Amino acid sequence: MADLRATAGALTADFWRRSPQSLLSALDAVLNGLSSTEAERRLGLFGLNRMEASESRSIFRKLLHRILNPLVAMLVIAAAVSGISGDLGSFVIIVTVVTMSLTLDIVQEHRAELTAAALQESVAIEADALRDGRLAEVRTLALVPGDIVRLRTGDLVPADGVVLEAAELQVNEALMTGEPFPALKSAAPCSATSPAEASNALFAGTSVVGGSGTMLIVTTDAHTRFGAIASALAANMPPTALEEGARRLGLLILRLTLFLTLFVLLAHLAAHRPAMESFLFAVALAVGLTPELLPMVMTVTLARGAQRMAARKVIVKRLSAIHDLGAMDTLCVDKTGTLTEAKITLAAHVDPEGHHSERVLSLARVNSTFQAGVRSPLDDAILMAGPGPASDWTRIAEVPFDFERRCLSVLVAHESQKWLIVKGAPESILARAVAVESNGRADPLDQAWRDRLAAIQDSYSRQGFRLLAIAVKSMPPAQTSVKIADEAELTLVGFCVFADPPKTDAAEALRGLTSLGVKTKIISGDHAAVVAHIAGSVGLPTSRILTGADIEELSDIALAARVSEVDLFARVDPDQKRRIILALQKRNHVVGCMGDGVNDAPALHAAHVGISVTGATEVARAAADMILLAPDLSVLAAGVSEGRRTFGNILKYVRMGTSSNFGNMLSMALASIVLPFLPLLPLQILLNNLLYDLSEIGIPFDEVDTEDVARPQAWNMHDILRFTVIMGAVSSLFDAITFAVLLKAFDADASHFQAGWFIESITTQILVIFLIRSRRLPWRARPPHRILVTTSLGALAMSVFIALGPVAPLFGFAALSTPLIGTIIAITVAYLAAAEIAKHVALSRCPSHRS
Repeated sequence: MADLRATAGALTADFWRRSPQSLLSALDAVLNGLSSTEAERRLGLFGLNRMEASESRSIFRKLLHRILNPLVAMLVIAAAVSGISGDLGSFVIIVTVVTMSLTLDIVQEHRAELTAAALQESVAIEADALRDGRLAEVRTLALVPGDIVRLRTGDLVPADGVVLEAAELQVNEALMTGEPFPALKSAAPCSATSPAEASNALFAGTSVVGGSGTMLIVTTDAHTRFGAIASALAANMPPTALEEGARRLGLLILRLTLFLTLFVLLAHLAAHRPAMESFLFAVALAVGLTPELLPMVMTVTLARGAQRMAARKVIVKRLSAIHDLGAMDTLCVDKTGTLTEAKITLAAHVDPEGHHSERVLSLARVNSTFQAGVRSPLDDAILMAGPGPASDWTRIAEVPFDFERRCLSVLVAHESQKWLIVKGAPESILARAVAVESNGRADPLDQAWRDRLAAIQDSYSRQGFRLLAIAVKSMPPAQTSVKIADEAELTLVGFCVFADPPKTDAAEALRGLTSLGVKTKIISGDHAAVVAHIAGSVGLPTSRILTGADIEELSDIALAARVSEVDLFARVDPDQKRRIILALQKRNHVVGCMGDGVNDAPALHAAHVGISVTGATEVARAAADMILLAPDLSVLAAGVSEGRRTFGNILKYVRMGTSSNFGNMLSMALASIVLPFLPLLPLQILLNNLLYDLSEIGIPFDEVDTEDVARPQAWNMHDILRFTVIMGAVSSLFDAITFAVLLKAFDADASHFQAGWFIESITTQILVIFLIRSRRLPWRARPPHRILVTTSLGALAMSVFIALGPVAPLFGFAALSTPLIGTIIAITVAYLAAAEIAKHVALSRCPSHRS
């Protein structure tokens, strides 16, 4: 087996230059495929056929990644300084905080990875491989060198290999070559030195856009050309919107921390305070300002969000896409299967004069019967309308469909005569036609005929019917092949007319999305009148339409200027769909795109959130960030709500942590300058921080209010800073009141002062969680989750026990009198009332949606 691995590795460079027989021999494979036992052995040898770098990392790499985070690194440095200076109490608490944060984060990330892997497994891409001499559906991850795989239109090429059989096999290799036009593949030997010129080679990550074929897999996983590209990209993967927001938040906190700690340190040194004591106090302040649990809260919240979305029939492939879905304000959809039933029926078949014609249906059946690859729903409707062609029809060759030509041609023989039968979009066929079949003769396609044909199309399109034009061309008897150039000088025979009624619940689903602040735009390859009819039937605006021809004339800048005001896009090709998505993004929209076909892949890649469905082509599912288990917009609306709920809980922690920490640390910094002693010892600051962190562990499980999911949400550093400053100022004001009461009313010494303020500080920090968690008044908000109640009140009880119980002297606290405790309770109640008022002021200019 080791020799086989070495042989496969040696074939990687230019395997396409060898004959299929020699490759089969080298890989110890046969045309009937591998046995299941042999495939299992090879899977153990070569590993999973995973193109991209695995998101799962070793424990060591996860730990290193977190330690290199500036905020965590600051805590590690603080622990080292405390240990070196002999402050073992501070050292133990900082190490406890860091260990708890890192352990929770790593454990939860691992669980999230397992959750994501399980969810992705439910929508795993499969390939048709020959195993034990039979065709079987095999996960692409389980394919190995030596496997024989059948390919059809819409399939992703699962690995690198060579063509064994091909029937008009066309492959989109833009991923590797940048060339947008499909490459025709064959089994003929090739001596090309460049992969881009290898006509018999197939490469992982490319997609079949026409025809069908059979391939021999030579190389899998990261050894493929796409695998090498994916590994390089993974090493330099740009941060997602969620990660970028967290990074910006970290930088904001880091700046506040550096400013506050340097200010305190310099002020203490200027006042001739002990240098080491001042330094340790500054380090404790830095630790107190750090939201250590943010990574863990984000991981747990996203993982729970993914599980809840799965329960709502939305499978999340990329966890951070949950945030993007919540921030989405524009959704681009095709109409077929999304707004319509996707139960296409043949409603009529008419000649150029609009009369019923069996000849049109007969020719359409011949074309649909003999085309290679996957049939479209239109083909299925044609073939269901009656029996196929008689046995005296013979297929010879084909020019497969592509989205540039928008037509498909089949060369057939019938009664010693050869015909090219072409079906496609009416405008594509008419552009290639020179005659019209009428009453058994071919009339020139003059302007009068064009006007009559346009009237027929317009009449059907306005009623929501889709049209497929059918044309023929007599071919020379000796012709045995056909090419695109032959699709000229056609004779139009007539039209097939198809019905695809709108879904009964589509209008309601769209209203649901609109109520969530998501604007829906239709991007379709259909005729503008058909798109407008469907849009009107489901309640979308129909007055502003842009066609592919219009887009072709617009630069990217001009398209971006118009795209926000347009509701419907018709007759667009895949690249134009991608341009529309990018233009919307340039106008600062967070864009989701829903698609299921090969032609949707570029747009799915370009969108902030690519959404597909379980029945979609492999290309579309691979490009998507989320998979809907039901092609229903109401399912997507539920996913949007869950995405906003998830981000809402992340935002809760950010608001709670930054405002409470900032207010307390600011109070402590200012008090340390004017008081003859430290307001809290470094050990007590760290203890306060640890207990507060424990109280917030339940945030990922909390509920959110209706208004928090009513509009798109995203990071807004200005709003976060505003909330932090306002709430922090109120906290500092009541801290100052507490200081005055302790010093003036109770004449507290250092240990009594520290005990009193510790109780006031931790109590207000924890109890204000129940105010900040909702925009509403506390009694009108949704009840907090029991886990949040348990962690918060449990941390509060632990704090009171430490400060007032028998262990208090160990932490430098002195016993407090009953009147002082009563006063602290009164101050806490007053603070909570003031905090509720301040919360509304702080949020009055912080909308619940993206600004």
